[in-house]
Amino acid sequence: MTPDPTSLDRLHDLALPPDVPWWPPAPGWYALLVLLALAAGWLAWRRRQHRRADAYRRAALRELAHLQDATAVAELLRRTALAVVPRPVVAGMTGRAWTDWLAAQCPEVMPDPVRTQLYAGVYGPPAPDQDLAALRAYAACWIARHHLVSPDDRRPD
Repeated sequence: MTPDPTSLDRLHDLALPPDVPWWPPAPGWYALLVLLALAAGWLAWRRRQHRRADAYRRAALRELAHLQDATAVAELLRRTALAVVPRPVVAGMTGRAWTDWLAAQCPEVMPDPVRTQLYAGVYGPPAPDQDLAALRAYAACWIARHHLVSPDDRRPD
């Protein structure tokens, strides 16, 4: 008897091609990896620049933690301002002009006792009711959050 050519017994399994390997990737993945590496490098460089620019803030905050009188806190505020503002702008300011300038550079409102300590109290003997904690708190806020406001940036009153 002759075998039937259409019999299902004569079928063979399909020969499948080998699996596609994951490596090496297509050229588009190399381009994506290069772009991601460049973006990560740029972000790291920006973060480093930002940290270097704020190094004076970290140093001032470390020093503020050890200060025990209003005169030293006022001196630290002036040195911190001199780190970022040209000397002729800051060095000549005293009294109310100095405290007004400090208050204009910080988003936090300067309390009146702190203002009094900064423009009058630092040159005389310390007052018995001197609130050094409030002065240190405002100084820490000013050091951490100040931003320079030019006269052009201010809103008209």
